[in-house]
Amino acid sequence: MIIAPLADEIAGARVLDLAAHDGRWTFAFACAGASEVVGIEGRAGLVQSYADFPAVDHKSRSSLRCDDVFDGMEKAIAAGEQYDVIAVLGILYHVMDHMRLFRLIRQLKPKLVIVDSEFAIRNGPVIQLVRERTDKDLNAIAQFPGQERTLIGIPSFPAMEAMADVLGFSCEWIDWTRLPVQRRKPVNDYFRLENKRRATCLLRPV
Repeated sequence: MIIAPLADEIAGARVLDLAAHDGRWTFAFACAGASEVVGIEGRAGLVQSYADFPAVDHKSRSSLRCDDVFDGMEKAIAAGEQYDVIAVLGILYHVMDHMRLFRLIRQLKPKLVIVDSEFAIRNGPVIQLVRERTDKDLNAIAQFPGQERTLIGIPSFPAMEAMADVLGFSCEWIDWTRLPVQRRKPVNDYFRLENKRRATCLLRPV
């Protein structure tokens, strides 16, 4: 639902994978034919675990950098790096600086930005604030030594569309209802009807 429909745009592309975790999506983009994939991940242990992925030919076209996603993007911009595709998979609802994130992304001049996130089911463009522990690998990283909880923002669907609009991106939502009912149980967070729902959108410069 996320990579296969975009195979033509990924093939031969230079891809940046933000908050790459253990490199699972970095590896997937490389296997999909990207010419180069760079992942940025803030937890050193997760970066090191990428060595455990199969040493296939595709993997040689990928690498992980240990850094905060904001700091890592600023360094990439300063170095003059550009990417055709930028993946924002599972990170948007673990940050507070959504506009800063997308402004930095814009400076890397992508043709396609893939966003997969939890979105608050709310009327209007709002961001729901939630406290989150920093000691779990799937949560936000600490922003200063000893920080046990941080504040994250879960944007609503209209909030995502508004951010895209003011930064000059179109916003196209992937239709997850195309997934057959019998295959939905493992990904039931894409089909919630209350509070928040996971979803995927594609941003392209207008």
